[in-house]
Amino acid sequence: MSDSKVETVTCDVLVAGSGAAGFATALTASLEGLDVLMVEKEPLFGGTTAYSAGVIWVPINNHQKAAGVSDSREAALTYLTAHVGNRLDRAKAEAFIDTAPTMLDTFEREGFVEYELAATWADYHPDEPGGSQGGRSLVPTEYDGRKLGPWFEKLRPALTTMMPLGGMMVGRNDLPHVFRMTQSAQSAWHIARMVARHARDRLGHSRGTRLVNGNGLIARLAVHAFARGVPLWLNAPIVEIESDGSRITGAVVQREDKPVRIAARRGVVLACGGFPADADLKRKVYGHLAAGKNHQLLPPSGNTGDGVRLAQTAGGVFHGDVHEPAAWAPVSLVPQRDGSTVPFPHFFDRGKPGYISVDKRGKRFVNEAQSYHVYVPAMVEACRNDPVVEAWVVCDHRAIRAFGLGALGPRPMRIAPFVRSGYVKMGQTPAALAQACGVDPNGLTRTVADFNAQAANGEDPAFHRGGDAYQRFNGAPGHKPNPCIAPLLTPPFYAVRVVPGELGTFAGIATNANAQVIDKDGQPVPGLYAAGNDAASVMGGTYPGAGITIGPAMAFGFIAARHIAASA
Repeated sequence: MSDSKVETVTCDVLVAGSGAAGFATALTASLEGLDVLMVEKEPLFGGTTAYSAGVIWVPINNHQKAAGVSDSREAALTYLTAHVGNRLDRAKAEAFIDTAPTMLDTFEREGFVEYELAATWADYHPDEPGGSQGGRSLVPTEYDGRKLGPWFEKLRPALTTMMPLGGMMVGRNDLPHVFRMTQSAQSAWHIARMVARHARDRLGHSRGTRLVNGNGLIARLAVHAFARGVPLWLNAPIVEIESDGSRITGAVVQREDKPVRIAARRGVVLACGGFPADADLKRKVYGHLAAGKNHQLLPPSGNTGDGVRLAQTAGGVFHGDVHEPAAWAPVSLVPQRDGSTVPFPHFFDRGKPGYISVDKRGKRFVNEAQSYHVYVPAMVEACRNDPVVEAWVVCDHRAIRAFGLGALGPRPMRIAPFVRSGYVKMGQTPAALAQACGVDPNGLTRTVADFNAQAANGEDPAFHRGGDAYQRFNGAPGHKPNPCIAPLLTPPFYAVRVVPGELGTFAGIATNANAQVIDKDGQPVPGLYAAGNDAASVMGGTYPGAGITIGPAMAFGFIAARHIAASA
């Protein structure tokens, strides 16, 4: 853009996007003494991270060491090598494993983040070579959203289906109390305090200010970024990357209905959240969409692949040679009063005792206690010859009262409103439930009977559910003999329909170990970087463990900023 009348703003580093990758980049650049400007396309900040659990996967972290949990660089690399296979970019994997612990130590020392060890949260494939039985995944602590001041109302809320009582957040560490709140005085008190805090919050705020998960992570990062003088422009998408012919010199941003040229002296970092809302690009790389099947968007609708397209205009290339193009998750669709639906990701219920998943024939198709990333491809395959990809998460009355079902929480939450809305289907027998769902009654009746015959002994000959530490982590602690298995015996029986969704994209901009965007020849595009879901996943389209999106997003944001600072 050559119009001399266009306003020009100068900075050292321009960061596009306000998720974990964007804030990690901005804060690191600030620590390096660089002048940073963040721009965000949407009117709210936080990106996909604000929807997430905020968990990070960081091998050989200091929390492990303090707790006496053994890990090593060699074990982590062995695990990624075994799991990712020939799609592993070893240089990037080594850069991540070598840098992520340093990033975490730096950010915790500066107060930018605060994490807790999840000592029993095993890798998703813990019995593979180098796999961990727990300790590589870390959970963010809660944060007081009131510290954001007026910025609180600009923080992207979590999915409404994940916030009961009109905006109360429930974190991973709250869930054991949720499940025990009618059985334990301690848990009842924990939940009562949460509800009381939420009630006070709603007197002066649009939702609860007790922030957990990705919302708490983003809020803490933002408070520190603002304290360090890092500006964040909302409603300010990048519309053009600028170059002087030898390097990237900045970008043009649309702000308040007019273009603003950002002259970035040192570099531009793309962290725009990938392309989950770009229907055309998804049809090219999502196999079930290419086949004409259905899919449900879960990340923010503004993540339309801006970073991917901008990088390509500057000489970057799209890297789609991955095991899976996205991080898959099954989602149910929760009816709203206005007739719309809101997606709910199924992370917890599938692996609990008293639940199974079936296709339209009433047959099981997957080990339900394995990860969500495993579940969706199995569902797609089971529905290969069906017009629609769908499955049903089925449970009995005992299970639904103990653990809930999708957006329906455990007792004392009422079941009837969810049945009336059509979200939850109910039947006094498996056959009656199948009829309510449009599932083969004979198939479901036979499946429940076959499952129950072995479940009383904690066994699952068909899929070996509960067979490793990660699966048992997803079950019910203390439930014996297998924390993932119980027969479905107590009527009524219930089911929720789930369809394919994604947590974010894994295919993306090709980058090197310095987070630099690279061209078709593998050479860096000088001055242009990508991190987070804009960059092709270092995991090669696999999902080795909880936090393998946000952990690398923050680590490569850290790497990008330090590389920019070190470059002349």
